[in-house]
Amino acid sequence: MVSIGYLEVELYIPQSHSLKEKRMIIKSIKEKLKHKFNVAVCEAGELDKWQTGIIAIVTVSTSSRKADETLEKVVGFIEKIHPGIIKTYHKETL
Repeated sequence: MVSIGYLEVELYIPQSHSLKEKRMIIKSIKEKLKHKFNVAVCEAGELDKWQTGIIAIVTVSTSSRKADETLEKVVGFIEKIHPGIIKTYHKETL
């Protein structure tokens, strides 16, 4: 049975002083996540705000446990490369 894991991460980016700076940081995060975890990532909200953003991450796996583990690793990775950037997150497995 195939499971789908969904993660929504709200980011706070205090070092950003423009939309361009924010998008560069988010783009970097997206590319690193895609490469390291083979997940789908998109910017999903707060598009017009300089210091906040929402990214959505989706993974497909053979079990809900594996999907959940991947999403937990994604959260840890984001926190590792940008400490303190995660304001909140919500995950689901379908």
